[in-house]
Amino acid sequence: MIKVLVVDDQILVRAGLAALLRAAPDLDVVGEAATGEEAIDQAASTRPDVILMDIRMPGMNGVTATERILSTKSDHRPRVLILTTFDLDKYVYDALRIGASGFLLKDTPPERLIAAIHTVASGDMLFAPSVTRRLIEAYTSQTDPSPAALSPALHLLTAREVEVLKLVGRALSNAEIATRLCVSEATVKTHLNRTMTKLNLTSRAQVVALAYESGLITPGRESSSHT
Repeated sequence: MIKVLVVDDQILVRAGLAALLRAAPDLDVVGEAATGEEAIDQAASTRPDVILMDIRMPGMNGVTATERILSTKSDHRPRVLILTTFDLDKYVYDALRIGASGFLLKDTPPERLIAAIHTVASGDMLFAPSVTRRLIEAYTSQTDPSPAALSPALHLLTAREVEVLKLVGRALSNAEIATRLCVSEATVKTHLNRTMTKLNLTSRAQVVALAYESGLITPGRESSSHT
């Protein structure tokens, strides 16, 4: 049974989502929250596996709430699935950077929402890396990257780990990276896990963001058939 916390400031939306999820046989709605503050409190008390987090709320928004929840020192770390109205949303970008597992538009069909909860509960990202890259490109292209300032731990990576980091940033899957580097998928996963540990990252979306923000990849200049 997957425990779910529903967070949305609009009562009709929140109640509708909760009712929909309660009807699913393998989902358990353990709480509902109308604000970021309530989300933090309920995440601590109900220990959900997945949090459906509205990104735009008055007061504390979903980004801040997500950051507070994911930074809490606990043996239980929930997966956060962002709910938004617009796919190219600066708030979504910020949420991905701090460890959210993916995002959904609020007009997503019910069956896809339920499937998405299962996806992130299993530890996977919800969407193709190319979607993450498109979102990240839209915002990192507006800034001038500074590798030393943004990613001081990059020097801890081996040459192969940097190579894997760049390929993840270009939206390649582990299987595609393995083919490109002529190694096994297990080897790619090992390199990626070590990279994430060294850089204190918790999601693949954060890896993609870092690849752009550190200057390893230049927005608009990276071409790949995997977009």
